Amino acid sequence: MQAELSIIKAFLNYETWNKYNSYIEAKNFPEELQLLYRTLNSFHRVENESKSNLHILDLSNLFFSTSPKEKEYYQVLFDNLKNYDPVPETIKTLLVSIKRNNLLRSLSLKSYEVAEGKAEYSTIEALLDALQSEEEDQDAEDEFVSDDLESLIHDIYTTPGLRWRLPSLNKNLGSLRKGDFGFVFARPETGKTTFLASEVSYMAEQTNSPVIWFNNEEGGKKVKVRVYQAGLGLTLEQLHVDIKANMETFLSQTNHTFKLKDKVGIHKNEIESICRKYQPSLIIFDQIDKIAGFDADREDLRLGAIYIWARELAKNYAPVIGVCQSDGSGEGVRWLTMSNVANAKTSKQAEADWILGIGAIHDTGWEKVRFFHLSKNKLTGDPDSDPSKRHAKWEVLIKPEIARYADI
Repeated sequence: MQAELSIIKAFLNYETWNKYNSYIEAKNFPEELQLLYRTLNSFHRVENESKSNLHILDLSNLFFSTSPKEKEYYQVLFDNLKNYDPVPETIKTLLVSIKRNNLLRSLSLKSYEVAEGKAEYSTIEALLDALQSEEEDQDAEDEFVSDDLESLIHDIYTTPGLRWRLPSLNKNLGSLRKGDFGFVFARPETGKTTFLASEVSYMAEQTNSPVIWFNNEEGGKKVKVRVYQAGLGLTLEQLHVDIKANMETFLSQTNHTFKLKDKVGIHKNEIESICRKYQPSLIIFDQIDKIAGFDADREDLRLGAIYIWARELAKNYAPVIGVCQSDGSGEGVRWLTMSNVANAKTSKQAEADWILGIGAIHDTGWEKVRFFHLSKNKLTGDPDSDPSKRHAKWEVLIKPEIARYADI
């Protein structure tokens, strides 16, 4: 019963319970502990809205208020639990072992179902990702942010990250570094993909690690050609003049780093697996709102979960740029604000370090003018950035024939 007492004591901590409870059932406990475990489990699942940790005394009061029978017996049990002090490393090893065995059993069953045509292969991928994630978590060591101020400033300010093709973005926003997550939004057919092609093709020249563009919007081959155009500054007709030479030039100047994954409704587990494999220097989502694998009661909460996840990707791997839509209130508007972001209250906007709105109007003579507005900017910038323009509004030109933007 010592192992079960260790689990109950460990599960007083909400984070530990949240991570491992799905792999443990009450029926695995001795009969006299099953009711106690169900009480603890029910509290965290239903009542613990603040996600706080529970004390032994709190659990005792909660238990006796709902299960008054055999009070003397359980009081002795609570006294033992209070005095029981297991080694934290031993508890963690136990919980990891239980989780791993559970995942391996599920993997065995799902592999059989896939072989019989009764399940999708994606279920196996999800289980393998969970196993690998647990192994990585075990290998990780506690790390704290350095106290060295010179080193901190060097990493977040002095040393440039990925610079933008547009000088105005370098001045107003600053370069992108690991941990930075932001998104671009605009009305349909305003030039979001052209913006990405223009900037990402330039950023790919600055790194030797993969730049991965996850595409679930327009055709992937069409997008890849647009990136070629933007990288070389050529029209489609000019690309045709010498296809082989243009391809070699593009691959050379981007250091063979640019990769485009084209899949409608791509699942977050597949994205995580690709990131672990390729260790990217930049991650692009076009469109980020369409990523599968997130569920919630309301659409804005589901989208908020995607953006929280994207922020974690940025922290673990590389800067992340997402693209989403403006709602109807942004039609024909020059300076889009955060209130124009589609299908969101504050959940999407709250997770971003920076937000760039691209506005457009329908007046004659303004067809190629776009209106940039940095409605949010928490980046540190670079030595050549202008702090007074952190939330700037400015006009730029779109050059769709070569898939680029240009400052005016």
